[in-house]
Amino acid sequence: MNGLRRAYVFIMFLAMSGYASAHEWIPTYPKLEMSHIPRVFTTQMRLFNTRSDVAYYKIQVFDAEWEKVPFALSTATVATHTVHVPFQSRKKIDIYIRSVESSRAVYVCSKSRPLKVAVTKTMLYSRICSKIK
Repeated sequence: MNGLRRAYVFIMFLAMSGYASAHEWIPTYPKLEMSHIPRVFTTQMRLFNTRSDVAYYKIQVFDAEWEKVPFALSTATVATHTVHVPFQSRKKIDIYIRSVESSRAVYVCSKSRPLKVAVTKTMLYSRICSKIK
C-alpha cells in the first residue's frame, strides 16, 4: 500500500508540475582570450531562445563566491546588460572583461527576463551558467 501511495504522489506531482523549458547557453566551458583592445579579454557565447514567453535575457559574470564581476557586452542595453533574443532565434554575444578582473571571473550566466505584463506568480525564470576554463 505504501508503494502505491508513493507512485500516486509521484504521478500527481508530475501532472501538476507542467512543462518547463529553458534556453540554450553555449559553450559550457568558455575560454577567455586576448581581445583587439589592450588589457581586455573576451569570450563569445551563443544564446538560443526556446521560450515563447521570454524575449530578453540578462547577462552576468560572477567570481567563485558568486560576487558580480564588471564586464562589457558588444550588443546589449548598457545599463542592464540585457539582450533581446526573439523566440526560436540564436544570438552571438561577445563578453569583454578587463585583464585585472579576468582572474576573478569564474561564471558567465544568462537569466531569462519575462516582460512585466506576462509575469505571474507561477512564472518560471531560468538561469544557465557556464564555467570559464
